[in-house]
Amino acid sequence: MTEQEPAPVADAEAPTLTDPDAVDTSLRSPKQRSRTFAGILVNTALANITTSYLWFALTFWVYLETRNVIATGVVGGAYMLLIALSSISFGTFVDRYRKLAVMRFAAGFTLVMFVLSGVMFLLTPAAQILDLAQPWFWIFTLIILVGAVVENMRNIALSTTVTILIEPDRRANANGLVGMVQGLMFIITSLLSGLSVGLLGMGWTIVVALVLTALAFAHLLTLRMPEEVRAAATDAQGGFDLRGSLAAVLAIAGLFALILFSTFNNFIGGVYMALMDPYGLEMFSVEMWGAVFALGSTGFIVGGALIGKFGLGANPLRAMLIAVAVMGLLGAVFTLREWAWLYVAGIWLYLVLIPFVEAAEQTVIQQVVPLPRQGRVFGFAMAFESAAAPVTAFLIAPIAQFWIIPYARSAEGAAQLAPLLGEGTSRGIALVFLAAGVIMIAAALAAFLTPVYRRVSASYARAAAGPEAG
Repeated sequence: MTEQEPAPVADAEAPTLTDPDAVDTSLRSPKQRSRTFAGILVNTALANITTSYLWFALTFWVYLETRNVIATGVVGGAYMLLIALSSISFGTFVDRYRKLAVMRFAAGFTLVMFVLSGVMFLLTPAAQILDLAQPWFWIFTLIILVGAVVENMRNIALSTTVTILIEPDRRANANGLVGMVQGLMFIITSLLSGLSVGLLGMGWTIVVALVLTALAFAHLLTLRMPEEVRAAATDAQGGFDLRGSLAAVLAIAGLFALILFSTFNNFIGGVYMALMDPYGLEMFSVEMWGAVFALGSTGFIVGGALIGKFGLGANPLRAMLIAVAVMGLLGAVFTLREWAWLYVAGIWLYLVLIPFVEAAEQTVIQQVVPLPRQGRVFGFAMAFESAAAPVTAFLIAPIAQFWIIPYARSAEGAAQLAPLLGEGTSRGIALVFLAAGVIMIAAALAAFLTPVYRRVSASYARAAAGPEAG
């Protein structure tokens, strides 16, 4: 990657979104640019599928071998924590370099880390890797997670390519397509991960991940994006431009509040991260759980398709908060009884709504933040929002393991919870989901009443109206 000399950027509050010296959209028609975006999107989908496939498999394998929700909570929380710690650096590099160069670097790094994980698994006895008291488990997990985390640099770059390649009035629809790709990722990875761990074992799962990662990297080398003449002139400096990231966020009225709104979803996401797989694996075999989660994940495609067809309306922020409130309601009720159909239906509806939350935030940022600062803003948002999930995951996993689950399985606790949550082996987890859902509903509804909600909505409306309105 060739670094560009930092240069001053235009006022961050100006509605101009591109640097004309770096981006030339006159080279090709909108249809041709859409085809370029489609190629990048497909390649990113393959990379996301591969990393998620290995990460899901690691989570399934660890729980099945240890039956310890603390282990799964730590794995999931560590993943989100690493994203939170690294996203500002990722955003800085996205602003400083051409987007395809960033994507190629991330793909190559992930491939190297997965190779290292395969070598370690081959050389280390499984009993030692699965011993949480030994360092080998944590080293092996960290290698896989670092490879998966660096791959997320591509997702920040992908969000900026929407600004470069897609016309403003179609960006919400393009972000909906990104949501569809995420849904496809969950369907394929959850299904294949369960089958892979159950039928092939962890060793062959790593081999499959290596092959797919290599294919994605090779395909990425064939892609071209002539619209990006060079990296946009930017004030990003160093490898961790926290000051510039914060300045870019604060320069837009209410943008920090938007990130807070998005973070609401991640608090309950941490609870799901820690406990959803244990709940499902208590109800289904690992092969069946993978298939069940794949079925539920079709909701991602439906949600993304709805956005791709109809967009998000005049106020994406309103759509986001409505979606978050409904997600809280679903989280509160989908485990009220230990019924498989209720759990699957709740997962499906929950995943229908996730693309609305993600696409709303991306659409607002793409509209109001200039391209030379978008990488750092997306990186800052990812860091801030990702930090919420590890907090809840790290807190709730030990609380559930040592107090809530034993209480719910005791004769006294089961009798007290039965009128509200019915009977079953996972009523403790259901109690946690109920409490988290109620908190999420209250937070989302309260956000509608805040002055910052009105300011963010007004900022988006002015930017969407064009320079004259600004």
